[in-house]
Amino acid sequence: MEKNDHIFGYRTLFAVLLALLTLTGLTVGASFIDMGKLNVWVALGIASVKASLVLMIFMHLKFEGRALILSFLSTVFFLAIMISFTFWDIAFR
Repeated sequence: MEKNDHIFGYRTLFAVLLALLTLTGLTVGASFIDMGKLNVWVALGIASVKASLVLMIFMHLKFEGRALILSFLSTVFFLAIMISFTFWDIAFR
């Protein structure tokens, strides 16, 4: 029988579950705190961490080659630029 490195143990999956639930609670808690313009950035930061956990663990991006990881990171970078342009446009209207 061949060993499959793409299978995570229950301990890892449970830790990711707890992390996702904690980050969801943190998002809900942060929504009740008035941080001014930082509210959106904090929510986007927490959502980015949660999305990264899901991509790395559940979608097995952790085991992919450099080309796919570079493609993913460049997409995230481009998305960050587009979101910052949108915020910049709204701020100076």
